[in-house]
Order: sequence, then structure tokens, then C-alpha cells
Amino acid sequence: MKNILFPFLVGLLFLAGCQSKPDALKKEAPFIKLQVKKDEQRKPVSSLTTILQKPEIPVLCYHRIRNILASDGDNMRTYSVTPTAFAQQMKALSENGFHSILPAQLDEYLTHNGKLPSKPVMITFDDTREEQFSIGAAEMNKYGFKGVFFIMTVSINRPGYMTKTQIKNLSDNGHSIGAHSWDHHPITKYKGKDWDIQLLNPKKQLESITGKPVNYFAYPSGIWNKAGIPKLKSNGYQLAFILSTKGDPNEPLYTIRRLIVSGSLSTEEIFKAIQSSFKK
Repeated sequence: MKNILFPFLVGLLFLAGCQSKPDALKKEAPFIKLQVKKDEQRKPVSSLTTILQKPEIPVLCYHRIRNILASDGDNMRTYSVTPTAFAQQMKALSENGFHSILPAQLDEYLTHNGKLPSKPVMITFDDTREEQFSIGAAEMNKYGFKGVFFIMTVSINRPGYMTKTQIKNLSDNGHSIGAHSWDHHPITKYKGKDWDIQLLNPKKQLESITGKPVNYFAYPSGIWNKAGIPKLKSNGYQLAFILSTKGDPNEPLYTIRRLIVSGSLSTEEIFKAIQSSFKK
């Protein structure tokens, strides 16, 4: 795609990705061998050239929605927005005519020239934090916005993280559920059984929770490599999302860029970033 998205307003947006996860979340990976039919590679109607020529759609990436403490380090401040700031940002998007879209709409737009609403924006969340449900989804609901929740399945039902019931509730109410690996290991480290543990099993688990296909993946920490893309395709993922780094012009559907919404930025700065990014 044209490199017209997401100017880096501050140095913090150059960070590669999500916070590392505490060891307390991890346990021995439950490997379940699942048989998946290897479908033929999806062939978009739109040519690669056509996809690359399309204007990129603003995609926001949220992590924590929490009050920022004086003791918080730079990393926590980067990946946290306060409930008040989040509410202001959603209100600003609505008042300025933005409409939320979901990955299926983006896929249709890119691959089949599907139509999007005026001033589209995608609102995504990484890491399964409970406040994304109790604060994020509740606030978006005021404006009819729908979001994409990328779930790290090791954290489901853990204290401070979403439950299966909450994930199902999000899906039932029109939000999109995507995978964010089992335990946030970067895809560049996978080998052997890791592909099933980190890609296939989370997909199947989330599908069993929601009763719907899970076709979208967010790379842990935004880190990706070309070797992982065929694995994503063979496991049924149709789109994959990175962060603010450069995408792969040969695989634009699997390197969709997102803007980290940092707690260091004001609502006005975030809004200006979106405006400057959405060019026709």
C-alpha cells in the first residue's frame, strides 16, 4: 500500500509493539493436535498492484485503558490511555463523522473493491485486558462503534483479563474477535509444534467460544517475518496486522499497519494523526 499512513508524532510510536507479558501468565503449553485441511491459497479479485494503490484505512491499536500513575514507566505510559482520554477520543471520532469498520469490510475493500462508509476507521485492542470489555466496548457502544479484539488465549479467565463469557458477549454484539497467539511469543521464534500452539490452537479455541470463524491475527509485539505468512495462510487467517513498521509490498494483506494510541498524546493529537493519515 502507499506509504501514506500514520506519521510518527512522537518518538514513542517507533516502539515495536506490545508490552512483554509477565511470567505469571505462562504455564506449560497445552498442545492439542488438530487436523486442518490445507485450503488453496486465497486469490483476491483485485491485483496486487490495485491493492497497493488503494489508500490505507486508519487502524488504531489500544492496549490498556487505565489511570496512569506517577510511578508508571515510559513503557506503561505508551501503552495506556486513561478512561477519560479514551472516552474523549471516541466522542471526537463520532463528532467528526468517522465510522468504525471491521476486518471483513477491510478485506472486501482491498480484495474485491468493496465499498466502505465515509471516513472509515478500525479500532483494535491487543492482549485481552478486561477493561477493554468493561470500559472500551461500553464507551464505543454509545456511538455505535464496533471494535476488533485480538485475544492472547493464555490469559483467558485470568484475573484482570477477559473471560470466555465476555469474549462471547463481544462477538454476539457485533465486535470482531481475532487471535493474538497463545502467550505473546513473537512469530519470528516459532518452529515445530509452535505453529500449532501459537496459531492453530488459539484460532480453534476462539472459534469454539464465539461459534464463528476467526480469520484475523495480530502479530505479538508487531514483530513479523516473511516466513510466518505462509503459515498464517495455511491456518486460515485472511488478514494479519502489524504496528507502525513498514509492511511488505508483496504481502499487503498480512502486514496491515496500525497506529499505537499512546497515553502521551492528547485527543487532539490523535485526531490530527488520523486526519493526516486518511488521504484519498
